[in-house]
This record gives sequence, structure tokens and C-alpha cells, in this order.
Amino acid sequence: MSEALFYKRVVPLNDKTHAGLRVRGATSHAYAAAINSVPLLGSEFFECAQEYPIIFTRTAAGLAPIALLGLRESENLFVDAMGKWSARYIPAFVRRYPFVPGNGTGGEVLVCIDEASPCFDPMEGEALFVDGKPTAQLEHAMQFLNEFHQAALATEQFVQRLDQLGLLRQADSVAQLNDGSQFRLNGLHVVDETRLRALPSETIQELFASGALKMIYAHLLSLGNLAALVDRLSLRTTKVKESTKESTKVKPRRGPDIRH
Repeated sequence: MSEALFYKRVVPLNDKTHAGLRVRGATSHAYAAAINSVPLLGSEFFECAQEYPIIFTRTAAGLAPIALLGLRESENLFVDAMGKWSARYIPAFVRRYPFVPGNGTGGEVLVCIDEASPCFDPMEGEALFVDGKPTAQLEHAMQFLNEFHQAALATEQFVQRLDQLGLLRQADSVAQLNDGSQFRLNGLHVVDETRLRALPSETIQELFASGALKMIYAHLLSLGNLAALVDRLSLRTTKVKESTKESTKVKPRRGPDIRH
């Protein structure tokens, strides 16, 4: 999965180039309407487990956890036509927009922005710099990105440990909608409960002490949200069909207005 996703033109933030730039909060999540999954941090598994299926997928960098947001390509079932996100918790990857962490040549974390985002404007919003120094608004964004970066490193270690223990198995499945149509979900990995129960007690204790065990069970519980995701797609498909039928109805023509 690309880390870019809905980011269009990512560049490092520069106190000279972007000296007069201002930022305002996103008023719509339309920017995320065309993604069907988003990377997750281990620290947000509990919140996400109440809303989304949490699964693991293989990327160029290895296995990584994601929140499944849709069953079809380029469709987020949690963003409606008005750009509203219809879930209580929104993943941190989405909330950090239009900022994004980058890697400097020396391995340091860079603050980057999506220059194409409508959140940035030279006239409206909160200033990013004053006299060449970051404002409180930018400091807040920088702190969020740093915390995100640290949590992402911890998440990588968590997934690597699951992989080392052989706990992840491929679990492709088929989702069937109310109208009988089907969608095949490929490339999914989940924790194998049988293998988990077979681990020696000292390994279970290690996973418990590190907090990994509770994340594993949050992931397993979240898989029940797959049925709710299917229901969301069925409902959206039904609404689209009804809307199409309504728009294609031929309205009766009004006769001539004859007055006596």
C-alpha cells in the first residue's frame, strides 16, 4: 500500500518557501473518499476495532495493519456524497492530513505538506510561521507527526514479532451482498487463533507484558465488523439503484392550459 494514498503533491515544509502560507482545518473528508483501506497504528487498535475490520496486508516494506474501509477499489464506505465521515473514530492516518512525516537524508523526521490541499491558503487560516518561527498551530502539527512516527515504528515491531512467531495466515474471503453479487477479498492476513493458543506460556507472557496480546485480540474482535461493511455496501448499492430509477422515470407531460 502506498503511503501517499490521497496526498497529491508532498513537499518538505520550508520556513522561506512557505513563509506566508496559512492552514485551515479540513471541512470535508472528500479527499479520502476514493480509498478502501488506510494504514493503522497499533495504539489505535481498540478504537478502530469498534468501527472497522482490522487486517494485515503485505506491502513493499512487509506486513502492515490496515483498517478496511471498503470492498471495492477506490471506494470508502465511510465517506458519504457530502464528504462526511460516518464513524465515531477516524484513523490517525486520515486525521494528520494535510501534513505528513517524511524522512530526511540523515534519517531525521521531516514535516511535509500536501501543497495541492485546499487546506493551505495565503490569505485564510492560521499562520504556519511568524518571523521565521513555527506558530503554535504548526508546533501542534509537528508534535502530532512526531508521535505518529514513533507509534508507526512501534507498530512495525509488533507486526514483525507476529510474523516471527508464525501467527499470521492468509485469509482470502468472499463477501456477498443482499442482491446476490459477490466481492472477493484477496491478500488479507489475520492472526491464526489455533497457532496463538499453541504458543508456549513464556511467549504468551511476553506478548502480554508488551501489550501485543491485547492488540491481537482487538484485531480478532474487529473481524466481526466485516459483516457490517458488507451491509454498508449493500445499502449504498441499493440507494444508487433507487436514485438511478428515480432519475430515469419519464414525467407525464402537462397538457395545454385551456381556459374558458
